Amino acid sequence: MRKIWLLMLGAFTLGLDAYVMAGLLPVVADDLDTTVSLAGQMVTVFTLAYAVSAPLVAGLSAGARPRMLIIAALSVFTVGNALTALAPGLAVLLLSRAVAGAGAGVYSALSTAAAATLAGPERRGRALALVMGGMSSGTVLGVPLGVLLADHTSWRSTMWLVTGLGAVALAGLAVGLPEIPAPPAVPVRARLGALTDRAVLPVVSVSFLGAVSSLGLYTYLAPVLEAVGGVGEGDVAPYLWAWGIGGVLGSVLAGPLVDRTGRVLALVTGVTALLVVSEASLPLLGAGAFPALVVWGAAGWAFQVPQQHRLLAIGAERGTVALALNNSALYLGSAVGSGVAGLALSAGLGAGALPWAAAGVAALGLAVHLVAGRGPRGADRRCQDAPGVSTLGTYEHS
Repeated sequence: MRKIWLLMLGAFTLGLDAYVMAGLLPVVADDLDTTVSLAGQMVTVFTLAYAVSAPLVAGLSAGARPRMLIIAALSVFTVGNALTALAPGLAVLLLSRAVAGAGAGVYSALSTAAAATLAGPERRGRALALVMGGMSSGTVLGVPLGVLLADHTSWRSTMWLVTGLGAVALAGLAVGLPEIPAPPAVPVRARLGALTDRAVLPVVSVSFLGAVSSLGLYTYLAPVLEAVGGVGEGDVAPYLWAWGIGGVLGSVLAGPLVDRTGRVLALVTGVTALLVVSEASLPLLGAGAFPALVVWGAAGWAFQVPQQHRLLAIGAERGTVALALNNSALYLGSAVGSGVAGLALSAGLGAGALPWAAAGVAALGLAVHLVAGRGPRGADRRCQDAPGVSTLGTYEHS
């Protein structure tokens, strides 16, 4: 499993890089003499590049060696973070975040498949859980530590930390990662069919709206906390810890809960409702929002376990393509959420209104889920009996 741990280190670095900027926005904005809303667009370009890179490369690299692509993707990611640390202004910063996001998207998709292949059927669930755990650990441990480092040095030191971790993982994989069999090519008709499948699109749409709500709001958590609770720049880290700890709890508990109950539709309903309530309560709780942040983080990370389980059941022969489409929808939703929130702040909307807007988007996702989920009473049972990988393996918050 040593090779899986190397893949996990790369995933940890991705998790740190994807979310640490949310806690650094005010500092970055001050350093580059720009506004928080404009600085927040670096999250938008990162997640947008993340969303489109994996399916694009998958379509253009059929037959290529996965090992070569994994190393190349992590190299691009590491170079992008080094450019971020050196960025003299906003334009270079945005370009560097797009480069890092493109590398991250490809690495995330390929490392999950590689972990499943290297572990073999008997240890596949454990291997996939390790890679997933690397991503969530990067958020829980790495993000607050990265913010703490930035508070005592600079935000550029945090980006050099991300770059260094990526370089270590890259060196380890270049030396220790063996050749991996290339997966069979997915026909173009199957790829296009998932885009028009009336069973797949509603599920993916709910994932998109959930990401717009949860990840888009998280991008501006620092100014939101300052607006609703008077939390200063140097006091954000404990709130990030609360959100991240909730995320680990949600990602760890959701898989066994799906396996034990099989009530996938009901679980999506409950988790989405928790997302609505926790986000809407942030302005009411202010500086005492720790419980809401734990619930919000748990709901956001647990959300995709039953969602992807549904796609395995209804996607049938296009299950893999449907999962890839869902993952792209997650980061596209994050890009849209952070982009729209930044535009709203630039237009004069107070940061304290963002949680209400996010809760409204989550409520729309809940409504779409409830309407689309109407069907035969055996729907949950079909999800429970669906063939495929472990539910832990199907989760990829990326």
